Formats: sequence, structure tokens, C-alpha cells
Amino acid sequence: MKPSLAKGTRDFTAQEVSRRKYIINILQNNFELFGFQPLETPSFENLSTLTGKYGEEGDRLIFKILNSSINEAKEEKKHQMLQDFQRALDKPFSSESLTDKALRYDLTVPFARFVAMNHGKLTFPFKRFQIQPVWRADRPQKGRYREFYQCDADVVGSESLLQEVELVQLYLKSFADLKVPVTIHMNNRKILSGLAEYAGITDKLIDFTVALDKLDKIGKEGVVKELLEREISQESIDKLDFLFSQSDDALENLLQLKEKFAGNEIGLKGVEELEFVLTQSMNLGVDMQNLVFNITLARGLDYYTGAIFEVKADEVAMGSIGGGGRYDNLTEVFGVKNIPGIGISFGLDRIYLVMEELNLFPEEASSKIEYLFANFGGEETTEALKLIMQLRAKGISAELYPENAKINKQFTYAEKKGIKNLVFLGEEEIKNNTVTFKNLEAGEQKTVSLDEFLG
Repeated sequence: MKPSLAKGTRDFTAQEVSRRKYIINILQNNFELFGFQPLETPSFENLSTLTGKYGEEGDRLIFKILNSSINEAKEEKKHQMLQDFQRALDKPFSSESLTDKALRYDLTVPFARFVAMNHGKLTFPFKRFQIQPVWRADRPQKGRYREFYQCDADVVGSESLLQEVELVQLYLKSFADLKVPVTIHMNNRKILSGLAEYAGITDKLIDFTVALDKLDKIGKEGVVKELLEREISQESIDKLDFLFSQSDDALENLLQLKEKFAGNEIGLKGVEELEFVLTQSMNLGVDMQNLVFNITLARGLDYYTGAIFEVKADEVAMGSIGGGGRYDNLTEVFGVKNIPGIGISFGLDRIYLVMEELNLFPEEASSKIEYLFANFGGEETTEALKLIMQLRAKGISAELYPENAKINKQFTYAEKKGIKNLVFLGEEEIKNNTVTFKNLEAGEQKTVSLDEFLG
């Protein structure tokens, strides 16, 4: 059998794991600085928990798990059940009869489920961060995988727009710490609802936002074509044509919307909310070049109700490396009302690709062993192990070559593993309480006292 990876998944080498850990540590540190507490949820949820929350396209990307009654069936029954399953594929059927669980699509809906189940025990506003993998049955491509990590920060139990302002700060500080130059694109779902009302397509809001959300991928012509295919009239599309020719001045664009939204209550409310977030962010010193009002930003998830965010790297051609928004009604589907929420997500895998392309990882982000002790056998091996124990107690990485092999072989091992120093603790060194080591990066060799070596 030839070994292979499942499509859309990856193995991670020691260097990749270390670099991912570097990103995660910075994000986690900032989450905690901003008052968020950690939470973890199961890898899979009941299918009913996930479906109907992500929109038509999102629901199609949910990885469903075959019902345990099929997995646990005896062999003689399993064949018949799988035949029934195949026949069911050729006609309408209830998916719940074949699958009742699914791998989580994101971290937000499982979080909403957790809040609904535990709201009587939580102190609101409740702020949590979560760093875990998610799964999507998507078409793999650069920066897009079927298994990937999300790093989320959410606040529930507060309608205050100051939460939006603080999440903008969290984004900017985190990416500044990672040294990744970014632009945060912002919009408001109420503005999109207002645009639908303005164009007379309120009943087509989801169709409108799903098509608009693809502007970056398919361009204006593609969006217009899709709107027509979704039975939105040319007259309505003409009224929305101004969306594709916005100025660079966010406040000027908001002023234009105020004029178009005269008498449009929900649209004006969205403009007011976005204006507050932009103004407060500017008051806190945010450069408006880093915070853009993008009126075509839709983020095609059905659960957003207010502010929506999308973060893009300035110097790399990549999709969004972060995103999020306000979802004031999400816990209602679990029977718990009046728990508004807002959250953002950092795309770990895409952030990694951006940092790699821009050569932003510092040397300490790579896992390297400080010392390899050459193995000379006998008493020298015992003394080397004693010294290695002392180094490890100081938090310094060290290992002994496991066999008394030729020194050239031990050299090659150290070089291939990227070990910084090769240590020689032979009979002469033990007698004189000294240590000889060679820095393999600089090519320098020196002998120092044992005390100096241990520092």
C-alpha cells in the first residue's frame, strides 16, 4: 500500500510546528491581555447544531459523519445498509437517517451552543478565546484546506459598540506583534439589509449578500451575472451600481448612504453603528488606511446581524487572514434569547503562509537543539549524561548521540538536525574539568572550564 495524505490535509515538520506555535503564543498572549478566557469544545457536534447556521453554501461544506448504527453494524448487516445508502443517494432522503453528527465547521456555532447550555452559570459579558481545528469539505487550494485551525475571540452578553472598537484594537495589536501589515475591511449587516430595502429586494437579501461576497473572486460582471441568475431584476441591480465605485474616504461613503437611506430605518441604523466604530477607532489613533469601510463586504454567513470584519495582508496576494462580526440572535436557535454576541477569528494557516512569504519568522521561532554531546562510550558517556541533566535543569536543550559511532557520523547527524553546538567530553576534559565544543554555525571550536560552560 502506497502511503498518502487525505486530500486537503497536511503533516507538519518540527520547524512548521514551532512556527505555528510562535503565532499561537502571540495570539493567546493578546487574547489574555484583552481579558478573554480559554474554552475548548468537541471536534464533532450533533448535525442539527451546525446545519442552517452558515447559509446555503456553508451547509454544503459541512463534513458529515456516517451514523454510528452503520459503523457499528455487524458485517452481514453492514453490506445491506450501505446498499440502502447508495440507493438513497439517487432520490430525496432525510440525511438524519444516515448521519446525525458532523465535524465542526467553525468555532462560533459550537460556542453559541455552549453559551445556550451554560448561560445560567456564566458571568456576562462573557469573553472567551478558542484555538482549535475545524473541517470543511472545500476544494483545496493555496491557503485553503479541509482541516485547518481557527483562533477565535468572542464576547457575548453585551450590545455595546465598544466591543467592536476593542476587537479592532485586538486585531491591530496582534498583527503588529506578528509584524504582518494588514488592512481591516469593515461593513455592517444592517447596511446590507438597508441596501436590499433600497433596491426593493428585501426578500432576496441572502441571495444578494451571497453574490456580493464573491466580488473579490469573480468581479463586478460575475456578481451582476449571479444576481440575475438569482432572479434579481436589472432595475434593482442598476440602483445598486454605485456599490462598485466607492471613494477611498469612508466617512464620505457613509454620508452618501445616509442620503440614499432617507426613511430607511435599518440602513440608517447600520450607518450609525459603523460611523461610531470608525470614529472611536480614529480617536484611539488608528490610521484610517488600516481600517477601510468596504460596502461590498458581505461575509456570506447567515448569522451575522451587525458589524462584519475581514482582514487582508497588505503585501501578499492571499484571501482573508481573519474575519468575524456581530451575531445577536445565534443562541435563539438553541432556545435562549437576548444574548447578543460578537467575535473575530484569526486564520492561523493563512497567517503562516503570509509570514513565510514575507520572511517574518524570527530565528527563535524554529525548534533547534543547543548542544549535541558526542558519544565516546564508557565513563565519558556517563559524565556526558550528568552534564546534559544539568543543562536541561537550566532549560537548555541538549542530547547525547545514542551510539559510540565514528565522529564523522555524529557530525553529520548534528548538521542535518541543525544543532548549534557539538560537545566533546573526553578523557582529557573530564580530568581537567573542562568542556570542548564546536559551534557548527560559525565553525569555531574552543575549550572552557566546566563552570564557565554551565554559566
